[in-house]
Amino acid sequence: MSKPRRSGGSWRDRQERDPYVQRARRDGWRSRAVYKLEQIDQKERFVRPDMVCVDLGAAPGSWSQFVSRKLKGRARIVAVDLLSMDALPEVEFIQGDFEDDGIFEQMLQAVGSGGADLVMSDMAPNITGIKGVDQPRSMNLVDLALDMARKVLKPGGNFVCKVFQGEGFDAFVVDARRSFERVKVMKPKASRAGSREVYLVARNYQL
Repeated sequence: MSKPRRSGGSWRDRQERDPYVQRARRDGWRSRAVYKLEQIDQKERFVRPDMVCVDLGAAPGSWSQFVSRKLKGRARIVAVDLLSMDALPEVEFIQGDFEDDGIFEQMLQAVGSGGADLVMSDMAPNITGIKGVDQPRSMNLVDLALDMARKVLKPGGNFVCKVFQGEGFDAFVVDARRSFERVKVMKPKASRAGSREVYLVARNYQL
């Protein structure tokens, strides 16, 4: 799933000045979003050797890249996106809509019968700037991600996803708590201060 896109020189200028954008280029990461996952993992430590990880809406691939690089090959990573994505070590990429039955079956085969240890999602809709349109679209995506997590996680697995605060947010957190032992909401330093985005981290999936 594509990340938000905005037109206009001011956004591009801000991107060029952004220290995380500059740092990502210097360090060879595919996007600045990698630092959000890194900062969350520094506190939660859910990226562990020999895990099976599903990355929803993966393109351009910085979250899968982080897991692959941190675990140095000791992971099986299944990345899914509507958009194409350049290959990464230890990452099996499936292009398509994970709601599609055929794509879902490919995911299940790639994950294996044991299930996933981690489902992660940095998905966001293409932003229109109209709150009444953008918020329902974003909440639909996180609902889909949570539903997918419930389908593929093994007992004790973890789930992390981007959520935009607004209508439907509180109900989503309550829904997640029905399936996980511990749920918290985090805003990593790499997330822009003016953005409504936060990250839901759900630990220890309960069937």
